[in-house]
Amino acid sequence: MSYWQRIPVSTAACWRSPRDGGGPNQPPVLAWLGQAGFLLQATGRRILLDPYLSDSLEAKYRGTDKPHDRLMATPVTLVEVGDVDFVLCTHRHTDHMDGETLRALAALNPSCLFVVPRAELAHAQALGLPRERLAAVNAGEKINLGANLEIAAVRAAHEELETDAEGQHRFLGYILRCPDTTIYHSGDTVPFAGLAEEVAAHTPSLALLPINGRGRGVAGNFTFQEAVATCREAGIPEMVPHHFGMFAFNTVDPVRLAAEAETFTSPVCHLPDLESSLQFKPSTL
Repeated sequence: MSYWQRIPVSTAACWRSPRDGGGPNQPPVLAWLGQAGFLLQATGRRILLDPYLSDSLEAKYRGTDKPHDRLMATPVTLVEVGDVDFVLCTHRHTDHMDGETLRALAALNPSCLFVVPRAELAHAQALGLPRERLAAVNAGEKINLGANLEIAAVRAAHEELETDAEGQHRFLGYILRCPDTTIYHSGDTVPFAGLAEEVAAHTPSLALLPINGRGRGVAGNFTFQEAVATCREAGIPEMVPHHFGMFAFNTVDPVRLAAEAETFTSPVCHLPDLESSLQFKPSTL
């Protein structure tokens, strides 16, 4: 059984496994990895965003009042993921910057570059990532990845805007600009003044937004309604909700979420289907 869910980058894109598209002359292909994790293949490059592909949190929180046992299986092994060119982490929380996942990716992909908030550079090194393979970024900065791919970092508030002693933002979102589309991955965030305007300046066509809400004793995120409102304010026509279905104490009812998603026509909502995705396993990646 696999929890791999294919997501169309735009309404014109097919639902495909990553190896079927995203080449130098093909449309980008996006796949959900669960929680805030995604795999993007574009212009012949393979990018992982906030991958959590281990069970490290289950061990860390075993026996506590917030157990982190997976509700879904790990969708794919790191070997099956194949060659990875870039890994983007939005902040230091383990379901976004997982040392076990990142160390394994570094070992399997000796030329892979890891992009992290500059405020968390020391933390990334403490996880075991070599300094020479880390690219540090702060809100307002850009990184050219080559092959017509560019990353712009924007602010995120999980649940508040936080900076280190040097004024570097601890929580980031990333704008990924490809030749055919621009994707906004917000990281973990709640609405805050100026967010929509900051994102709108990059004219994204697709937003990947957390929708698990707040009030569960851990730092929270958008509600689904807030994610929709942010897309409308920023002029983003399509969105993929995420950050649900992983941990029992910090998720939303998928049936209610599906019902809510059906009531909106703007933005177009591509909702990962928890049931059908369990029955899909790509033959090759």
